[in-house]
Amino acid sequence: MEITVVKIGGNVIDRPEDLTVFLKKFAALPGNKILVHGGGKMASKFSAKLDIPTKMIDGRRVTDSQTIGIVTMVYAGLINKTITAQLQSYGCNAAGLSGADAGMIKAVKRSPYPVDFGFVGDIPTDGVNAGLLMKFIDMELVPVFCSITADGQGVLLNCNADTVARSIAGALSFSDAAVRLIYCFEKQGLLSDPNDDNSVIPLINSDNCEKLKNEGIITSGMIPKIDNAFEALNEGVKEVVIKSYFNLDKTDSGTIVVNR
Repeated sequence: MEITVVKIGGNVIDRPEDLTVFLKKFAALPGNKILVHGGGKMASKFSAKLDIPTKMIDGRRVTDSQTIGIVTMVYAGLINKTITAQLQSYGCNAAGLSGADAGMIKAVKRSPYPVDFGFVGDIPTDGVNAGLLMKFIDMELVPVFCSITADGQGVLLNCNADTVARSIAGALSFSDAAVRLIYCFEKQGLLSDPNDDNSVIPLINSDNCEKLKNEGIITSGMIPKIDNAFEALNEGVKEVVIKSYFNLDKTDSGTIVVNR
């Protein structure tokens, strides 16, 4: 069985017209597929309305006891159900989910040392219930996951959406599925010059990855994306591509990640 796991970035979610373009292309993708989405800036906007300060460390959200409530409402609620409803209108039989639903994705609360990110989770190797997920696919449903998970003890945790996508792809690969993982965002791929959309690096491997990090080409939010891409390959994922949401339906675009 072949399965495509697609993760869409928050900057696209923040722009309704771009999100619509992406969702139409996703709905038209043939075969078995799964969508994973982040939250964009909407959680920060809701926090501001409720006078709850948004705390960021190195570009990553600190999810304290108040913020976990906000991100759960926004990610698992408004964004997830809006995406699911749109996909349904395009003829895609989507089912909106969080990792907490049916214990689909279990995470472990991250250690507060050296930095306390609050209710942020990390997903262990056996954290994804691949067997149950396959039942959704067998029913010809299209799972749409947000980045909210749970620890199995009743505690909700906020996870990195790139990691959620990689964990799902890796778990399905262990189940002998041929999995393709696509990270979609607003850029054409990994760029050698962030200000030049035509400077796409067509291929990145483990040999030149560290060089690109040292040169400052791979920075900030691209680092977890690249790290998760290599981890996915190590877990048996067949192919990993980083590309523009606009080119989701084009096979000859973006940056291909290879583990050699």
